[in-house]
Parts: sequence; structure tokens; C-alpha cells
Amino acid sequence: LGGSHPSHELTFVNPSEFQMKLNGNREVIGLLRGFDPFMNIVLEECMEVTKSGQQVGIDTVVVRGNSVNVVEILERV
Repeated sequence: LGGSHPSHELTFVNPSEFQMKLNGNREVIGLLRGFDPFMNIVLEECMEVTKSGQQVGIDTVVVRGNSVNVVEILERV
């Protein structure tokens, strides 16, 4: 197979607040800090939203790209 190969480096961005819905009906809200070509995502100041709507602080997380169902930016663009 020819073609270019994706870089395995993490791309860092200015933090923006995102909400993500994940496999297993999980939901997290946090500041997007970086991502890679496989859409693995680093969130800082992260909160997990429980099924009851309560937000539980979980600090910094790395979300595997193939577990992300929906991504929504919460800041006005």
C-alpha cells in the first residue's frame, strides 16, 4: 500500500470546552488539550456526567478515538 502515514505525534491546541458522548452511554465535559490522527483526545479539568446528571471531577483523561460517538464544542465560536 502506498501513500503517506499519519504522524503519531499529539497535536496540542488552545483549550476549548467540549462535551463528548462515549460508548457505554458515558459522557464527559472538559477542556480539549490535544488530539492525534486517530482522534485520541486529551481533556483537562474533566468532569464525568453521571446518568443522574451529577458531575464528578476526574481531572485529566485520555479518550480513545474509537470510543467517541459525539463531540460538541460548548464555547461560542
